[in-house]
Amino acid sequence: MSLTSLISTAIQLKVMGIPHSSFEEKLEKMKESKGVRLDTDLTAADLKELVEQYKKVYLEVKGEEFPSDPKKQLQLAMTAVFDSWDSPRAIKYRSINQITGLKGTAVNIQCMVFGNMGNTSGTGVLFTRNPSTGEKKLYGEFLINAQGEDVVAGIRTPEDLDTMKNCMPQAYDELVENCEILERHYKDMMDIEFTVQENRLWMLQCRSGKRTGKGAVKIAVDMVSEGLVDICSAIKMVEPQHLDQLLHPQFENPSAYKDKVVATGLPASPGAAVGQVVFSADDAEEWHAQGKSVILVRTETSPEDVGGMHAAAGILTARGGMTSHAAVVARGWGRCCVSGCSDIHVNDAEKVVVIGDVVISEGEWISLNGSTGEVVLGKQPLSPPALSGDLETFMSWADEIRRIKVMANADTPEDALRARNNGAQGIGLCRTEHMFFASDERLKAVRRMIMAVTTEQRKAALDLLLPYQRSDFEGIFRAMDGFPVTIRLLDPPLHEFLPEGDLEQIVSELTTETGMMEDEVLSRIEKLSEVNPMLGFRGCRLGISYPELTEMQARAIFQAAVSMSNQGVTVLPEIMVPLVGTPQELGHQMTLIRNVAKKVFSEMDVTLSYKVGTMIEIPRAALVADEIAKQAEFFSFGTNDLTQMTFGYSRDDVGKFLPIYLSKGILQSDPFEVLDQKGVGQLIKIATERGRAARPSLKVGICGEHGGEPSSVAFFAEAGLDYVSCSPFRVPIARLAAAQVAV
Repeated sequence: MSLTSLISTAIQLKVMGIPHSSFEEKLEKMKESKGVRLDTDLTAADLKELVEQYKKVYLEVKGEEFPSDPKKQLQLAMTAVFDSWDSPRAIKYRSINQITGLKGTAVNIQCMVFGNMGNTSGTGVLFTRNPSTGEKKLYGEFLINAQGEDVVAGIRTPEDLDTMKNCMPQAYDELVENCEILERHYKDMMDIEFTVQENRLWMLQCRSGKRTGKGAVKIAVDMVSEGLVDICSAIKMVEPQHLDQLLHPQFENPSAYKDKVVATGLPASPGAAVGQVVFSADDAEEWHAQGKSVILVRTETSPEDVGGMHAAAGILTARGGMTSHAAVVARGWGRCCVSGCSDIHVNDAEKVVVIGDVVISEGEWISLNGSTGEVVLGKQPLSPPALSGDLETFMSWADEIRRIKVMANADTPEDALRARNNGAQGIGLCRTEHMFFASDERLKAVRRMIMAVTTEQRKAALDLLLPYQRSDFEGIFRAMDGFPVTIRLLDPPLHEFLPEGDLEQIVSELTTETGMMEDEVLSRIEKLSEVNPMLGFRGCRLGISYPELTEMQARAIFQAAVSMSNQGVTVLPEIMVPLVGTPQELGHQMTLIRNVAKKVFSEMDVTLSYKVGTMIEIPRAALVADEIAKQAEFFSFGTNDLTQMTFGYSRDDVGKFLPIYLSKGILQSDPFEVLDQKGVGQLIKIATERGRAARPSLKVGICGEHGGEPSSVAFFAEAGLDYVSCSPFRVPIARLAAAQVAV
């Protein structure tokens, strides 16, 4: 009786819908009763006894004897593979990875070779390069007298490949030669499974290996240097989400927490993770949905855990090696992972993890260093990453290839500088309303403006805001020296600036701030009240109703531009009028802006070049784009609102039904994350074509959240847009996505 037969029996039983834990419990009790630590320490007689126990589990659950006919077992196994396509974990995995349109899975049946035929046999998994760092060196694990399931399932913690090199040198040399052949053929880093049966090597399978962001970039750069691939091929080897991993924060100072390290496991997936401990995948998903950062702690992970693994900031397991389920999945998703941490004991029932004398309960904070394998008590501080080394080289290639520019959405000088450091070629959206929340003084001035009854009162409040706005614009222009800065005039409904709380609290606070009488404040609030504020008094409607508001913002922009220009900064201001639906709305605001520009330039005895354009976020504006373009010098598509208005979905309420739509296949993806190319995308194409027909020099871009989503960036590039704009942290992702569509 071999351990392989035992495992095969257990797999057959699990295929019938019986939990893995039912068998694991029997195995652990058997080892405990026999006084052994490893599965391989059990004798043939012990394993025969264990198989009988496994069959009893089957009988208890299914109410019938375990089938002994091999053909019947094979048929059941095939059926189980086909049925697994619709299992909750498979559905979750496809959803996470946005895999759609496939009909099902296939079954491959083949003869087995055995790695558990004694000390001349073994099994292993390897990557032809280090998937975490990209280093050109075989990276893998090996177990003597074992089968592949022992390695990949984390049942036993395996040893380094050097074990094989020392005890089976001939098979090892052949393995190395095969790895070189496979890399040259596939022109990629390979993930390989193999078995040695009585000193003879068998290659079981190979595929492109999952890798971290750091590994992906280094492998791509090295393979170009080695002449294995050209630059265009290298650009395709790195996925946009790989860059997302590299842009995640690291620990500020790893040496500062050394006295809080309570355990060290295997550094299975690099990076830093800080979160609250949870012990089940379901809890990880639930806590994540509440906005919490979590660390999923398990004895070992299985495919059933994929939802929780994706939701977690980091993963910690007691068992499993560098090629275990937890390690491979975590690397593929860029999750920090520490595996095979034998110092920890996980008690799922009591929801605690015990490390020596330390007991960590559910909800307590821990930190993981996936690059060193350290488990650290408490919430350790993180610092942002930086583009350098291989990544800088790789991104320079992407910039040479891509045709569409990448800009950033930034509202402060700090955000602007961060965007520039990440390769942004300007600011595609500066939201002026965000500046008003920077201090209590600014917010109070805005509230005075909102509560003003007369134009004079409103101007007095705006005069208080002018120097704040001017100072912010100066900082942004300085950070973006030589690049365009697109500034959107005030856009949101005014109620967003009012205090929160019940009506009595709001009236009381505004009375104190403004010096108005309570009845005056109450009357003003009632006049501002709207049934549907997102489709109400906002955007250009504010500037048309209160022209002094547009004039103040334009004055702040032009004064800041002149001031910075006088200091030697190259300033390229672009003023964007939001929520335009008719050419007359834009015309009204443009007249105000140009009049202010003339006054400021006359006062300061200088002239600067600038542009005035509009945000296309109302479907009607897209349809009459030719009329609007006769006045606008640029279009910027606000795809957040354009999606909202095209679908008729409220962004604030879509969470109530969108998950149902996605689970039932009514929608393939969240249209606020991935551009709806058939609907919203067509409006963008129509507006671009009609706008450029009226004004061939029209500059066209996009500044919604879709500007950093890879498939959306590809659409914008193919549609002929001049630029995309996204958050500073997503700029490198957009740069790569733009290069890949050009390739």
